Amino acid sequence: MARKTKISTPLIIIGAIVAIGSLVLKLIISILDTLAVPLLIVGSTIIIILFIYFIFQYIYFKSDKFKQIREEIRKYIENCNDLNHHIIELRNSFSEIKIENQGKANLEDSSNYNFQRKEWANFVKTSQVYNCSATICKNASLQPFKYLCKYFNIEIKEETLSEFERVLNDFSAAEQGKKLLKDEKEIILENIKSKIPWLIYQFSKKRLEQELGFEEFDFDDFYFPVYKFQYVSAGGNSSTNCNIELDIDNLEKFIFYLNDLIKFRKSIHGQRALMTANLREKIKTRDNYTCRKCTISTSDERNLLLEIDHIIPLSKGGITSENNLQTLCWRCNRTKGSKIEIQYANDL
Repeated sequence: MARKTKISTPLIIIGAIVAIGSLVLKLIISILDTLAVPLLIVGSTIIIILFIYFIFQYIYFKSDKFKQIREEIRKYIENCNDLNHHIIELRNSFSEIKIENQGKANLEDSSNYNFQRKEWANFVKTSQVYNCSATICKNASLQPFKYLCKYFNIEIKEETLSEFERVLNDFSAAEQGKKLLKDEKEIILENIKSKIPWLIYQFSKKRLEQELGFEEFDFDDFYFPVYKFQYVSAGGNSSTNCNIELDIDNLEKFIFYLNDLIKFRKSIHGQRALMTANLREKIKTRDNYTCRKCTISTSDERNLLLEIDHIIPLSKGGITSENNLQTLCWRCNRTKGSKIEIQYANDL
């Protein structure tokens, strides 16, 4: 009798669970049956509304009224797109330091042991990654600029300093340009807001920008060069990284670091300056925030990108000094390139 009780108890529990499960399932089915018609009506209504909205959107963007708005602001949008192209050029101004080509090879693990060696996937070989010991990674984190120069073959000389000053100048202009471009775009859209249907402006703003002719603007900071010290263990089970990102702040600090180590040959003591944020602002203030070539100023164009130009370019032997720097608007600076403007050079 005792044995029968032991067998029947689990059966009773299972039976109860099945019974309760059946009741819950019936309740769910009943609720779904009740809601089926309302849900179908709501779903159909949403689909119809979206379909009508897409038709309305299509018709509006093809309308003469919208084409007229687009034509009225065409030159402002073209100006934004041109500035965007210029910012892209500035962001690409960094000349990557090359390393000797070491060839190609394939590494295969033929070990009899089933090791995952997952960290091997992090082993990267580029001119901005130095594969080293864990000790070097640690030391690089303590003295980043010293190890950056030593292991990435950055020569401590005046030409190197000038090159990094140029990069800092371009990056600083790019960052300022991004902000001005974003502000200018918002002003343009705000000025036509009252002319655009509320639904279009609120729910199709990205499509609106595309139809108006705005390009896709990239406002991220991922273009700053990053130098990486990387250790991956032989077994591939552990790794250590030290990343040195040359953003605006770190670039300026690196320039000061190089300046302290360089014995200047070309420049006369006391005349050379460092391309810093303070110097850039000083030159703009001196020139009254006005382009020295076309004379446009920030009072004429609120979101005007002004850049600091070397009158005699660094590539032509010029140096960073106040009398060799001038304020140019981005358009004039873009067309000038590495040319020497004679009328300004004669004043030096």
